[in-house]
Amino acid sequence: MRALIADDEPIARSVLRDELATMDDVAIVGEAEDGRQALSQIRELEPDLVFLDLQMPAMGGFEVIHNLKGGRLPVVIIVTAYDKYAIEAFDTGALDYLLKPVSTVRLHKALERARALCGKPQAIAERIAEIANTGSGKAASPAVSRKIVGRRGEEYILLDFDEVMAFQAEGEVVWIMTNKERFTATQPLHVIESKLQNMHFQRVHRNAIVSMNHVRKLSPITSQRWIVTLVNGEELVVSKRQAHIVRSFLQW
Repeated sequence: MRALIADDEPIARSVLRDELATMDDVAIVGEAEDGRQALSQIRELEPDLVFLDLQMPAMGGFEVIHNLKGGRLPVVIIVTAYDKYAIEAFDTGALDYLLKPVSTVRLHKALERARALCGKPQAIAERIAEIANTGSGKAASPAVSRKIVGRRGEEYILLDFDEVMAFQAEGEVVWIMTNKERFTATQPLHVIESKLQNMHFQRVHRNAIVSMNHVRKLSPITSQRWIVTLVNGEELVVSKRQAHIVRSFLQW
C-alpha cells in the first residue's frame, strides 16, 4: 500500500514513518505538513492510504475530506492528539482513528482494515462519506457539509447534499439528480431517506425525494395530481398524500 502521512508536527510524522518502515507491504510515497498540501498530494500521488491529522494549519483534516470529490479515492485513517467529539463518533462505528502517541497495536489493526478495503472503491467512498458526515458536526468548520456517494460509470463521486436536487427511484435503481447530471446511488431510497433527518429534503412520492431548497414551483395537473418543478426545469410527480406537505413548505 502506497501511504501518505499528513501531519503538521514533524515528530509525529517521524514516529509514524518509523513504525510504517517496519512493514513490508507499506511504502511511504509522500508527507504533507498542512491540509492544503495534503489535498494536493492526494490528487497528485493517488496514494492507497492516507494518515490524516485532524488539526492542521490552512485546512483541517475534515476539510480535506470535504474537498475530496472523486477519481481514485484513498483509504483514510484519522490521526488526532485529542478530539473528544471525533473519538466518541468513531468509537460508535467501524471508522479507524489513531490517538497520538500512536499505539503499535492500534496501528496494526487500522492497517488490517485498510488492506481489506483496498481494491474496493465503493466501500472506500462510503467510508470517506461517513467520515465527512461525522465531521459535519461541532468538531468541523461550518464550511464542512454532509456527503453522499454517487456512481458515474466506474467512478464513485462524493457529492455534497447541498448540490443534490432530488433522489428518484426507477425500479431498483436510485438516481441522484444534481443541476448538471445524474449519478447512480449506492443505497436504496429508504436508506437514503433515513440519512436525511433534519435536512431540507421532503418525500414527494413513494419513488422520489426532493430538496426543498431547489424547488421552483408546485403546479396542479388534476384535482389529485401535482407536479413539482425544480430550479433546473426537472419535473417530478407529487402524490396526493404528500401534496399538502410540499405546499406548506412553499407557503412558508
